[in-house]
Amino acid sequence: MMKSKAYYVSSLTGNDSNDGLSESTPFATLSKINEIEIKAGDKILLERDSVFEGQFLHLENCGDINAEEILIASYGNGENKPCIAAKGNGVWRQDYGMELDSSAHVFKGDVSSAILLFDVENITVKDIEISNAEEYTNAEDYSAPHKMDRTGVAVVVKNRGTVHNINLIDLYVHDVNGNVYNKHMNNGGIYMTAFKPDDEAKTGPSRYDGVTVKGCLVKNVSRWGIAVGYSYAHAQFTGAELQEDVFKKYGNENIYLAENYVKQSGGDAITPMYALRPIVEHNIADSCACEMNDRIYRYPENRMGKVAAAVWPWKCKDALFRFNEVADTRLNQDGMAYDADSGDGTVYEYNYSTQNEGGCIMFCLEEAIHNTFSHNVSYDDLGGVFSPTGNPDAMCEDNEIHIRKTVPLIRESMCDGNITLKNNKINFIDNISKE
Repeated sequence: MMKSKAYYVSSLTGNDSNDGLSESTPFATLSKINEIEIKAGDKILLERDSVFEGQFLHLENCGDINAEEILIASYGNGENKPCIAAKGNGVWRQDYGMELDSSAHVFKGDVSSAILLFDVENITVKDIEISNAEEYTNAEDYSAPHKMDRTGVAVVVKNRGTVHNINLIDLYVHDVNGNVYNKHMNNGGIYMTAFKPDDEAKTGPSRYDGVTVKGCLVKNVSRWGIAVGYSYAHAQFTGAELQEDVFKKYGNENIYLAENYVKQSGGDAITPMYALRPIVEHNIADSCACEMNDRIYRYPENRMGKVAAAVWPWKCKDALFRFNEVADTRLNQDGMAYDADSGDGTVYEYNYSTQNEGGCIMFCLEEAIHNTFSHNVSYDDLGGVFSPTGNPDAMCEDNEIHIRKTVPLIRESMCDGNITLKNNKINFIDNISKE
């Protein structure tokens, strides 16, 4: 058995002529790591206070669930996390291999990612600062319809079937100026996707089993905050009733998104996708959907309208959302804190929302079924607390709602679905402070 190695990289004391195998002989740049064939159990350690300007870290086809995990982390006694500041470098070609569930969704193109894990499993990335910014001098360039898609962390599975045990822990991802119109490209803070395999009969469908994103601060990113993970296999999830065996073959399992803080995302904040029983808990979303407006979202072409909510599932079965907090989601065609969207058995419990301009919770369209919203608190949400939109059923019970008398309980433009209200405590707020 080949012995695992630890590779050290320091922008402060490193030299690329070093062997990189000790703290006293570190590499200077991440390009040296990108040249190495990383093995199971290897460690990539970046010195604290280092800044890797214009650099990126891309790993491909490595890791083994039956061996030691790969670790990307920090070392040293510096005050700051090591920082990978990609600045538009690290460009790779994204291609789902087929059109997505709507022709309006872009499914291929060039993407810049500070960290890319492509067909990688059994890996932990922790304690790293990541950015991927560009300095824009005018609003036209910032809102350009075909500017580069950018990600802080991009994760992709394509030709390894089911990949396991991907952990993103205590990352600080910020200032990622992605393309706000391309909602299902690897675009934004942290985005995971599954592409069509070259030989699906040989490898099996590409999917995730075991993803943890925990304790990450994601700030000022576009479009998404955290998304796990859109799939080429979307056609397997049509209809309202979603079967467990479909998820076990084509979908994602053991998805855990916890204790993250997403602030100022251009669009949506946190979304598990095509997942069986994902758990999303103890997260905070603050001031999201901040680019879903006519000032920035100006040139969508045929890529649909300005639609984003904060914390919600897409095509999941028995998704559980609990102990999350959402504030100040900006108004758009949606603009609410939570959204049970085209899934089966979504449960929201013990969550808090306040001053979201599109309200508290939406139950979205005909394929949103068996939804439960209970023991949550809505304080001064705007626009209308509940938005039942074409959905066949939703049980909302034992919630605490503090609402202005001028705000409707049910959003007037989204009231054609079915909702059952039971044992909710409604308190009308008479005096809202203007301070």
